[in-house]
Amino acid sequence: MSQITKVLITGITGYIGGSVYSHLSKYSGFSSLEITVILRSADKADNLKKLGINAVVGAHDDVQVMESLAAEADVVIAIADTNNIQAAKATLAGLKKRYAVTGIPPAFIHTSGTAVIMDNAAGDRPSDTIYDDSNVAQIESIPDTAPNRKVELTLVNADKEGYVRTYIVVPSTIYGTPTGVLVDQGLQNPFSLQVPGLIKASANRGRAGMVGQGKNIWPNVHIDDVAQLYVDLLDSIRKNPSTGHGRDGYYYAENGEHTLYEVGKSIGEVLVEKGITDKVEPTSFTKEEVDKYYQGSTFMGTNARCRASHSRSIGWKPRFTKGDLLASIYAEYEALEKAGKI
Repeated sequence: MSQITKVLITGITGYIGGSVYSHLSKYSGFSSLEITVILRSADKADNLKKLGINAVVGAHDDVQVMESLAAEADVVIAIADTNNIQAAKATLAGLKKRYAVTGIPPAFIHTSGTAVIMDNAAGDRPSDTIYDDSNVAQIESIPDTAPNRKVELTLVNADKEGYVRTYIVVPSTIYGTPTGVLVDQGLQNPFSLQVPGLIKASANRGRAGMVGQGKNIWPNVHIDDVAQLYVDLLDSIRKNPSTGHGRDGYYYAENGEHTLYEVGKSIGEVLVEKGITDKVEPTSFTKEEVDKYYQGSTFMGTNARCRASHSRSIGWKPRFTKGDLLASIYAEYEALEKAGKI
């Protein structure tokens, strides 16, 4: 086992972050870890402290705070403000100080997203392009201007300098209802973005909707599976210093694919059951609806296909499939309804 014991986590009260903590608390090496978290809410910090978590109040882009905390960490798991270049640079500056003291490169596990590989299909076509996280040359061909890419490249370049080892987790469409003590105590956001957003828009317009013809393809991953990937990656880093990092440190999270039409139709089935419409088939959002629900963006109509070969090579074994995604929509609808979001 490596010397990695001090772990700093950002975003612990978020949809992904809280689930990562829940899975980490079941990790066989959990008792050997000293976990610190940073969050903006003083009230939530007090509640986390009652659970035995070392919670620090502060902003992730506060250079002084992040640099100071990172300088005390053997590994940082960043799951908040992940496209914030200032937060990333402050974290790296702190980890550089850690390296100067210990002589051992600390680890930086960063969260990106498959938006980095999306196209502009606007729902009107699928794509044959599939990115594989074990294909370094293919990943390096992604344009520097792609979403999230600036932060990704900043981490990869820092890894090249030798003072830090960087690992980039790239989740796809995450779905499912998280569980655990943070959810039970109301400290964790229980909702993802894409599917809940589509459900809310569809319920509001009175019929299931989609961008364009809904022919575009995205991968999917259950919240429990993506949370477990972080734990499996941390475990691999602790046991095996040669675990791929830097330019070889991308770890996609997917277990199957879906079209936007398929999700839209499943939402339509729920809306029919709820008596909101008598039409199962989704229809295209109008320009006005795209403006209303997505601020004019056709993001939901893009393709962003990928394969998690590298993630699976370190022992990650996702369990949930596209069928689970489609089957989860009824429960997702009811959770949104109960929360007063529909």
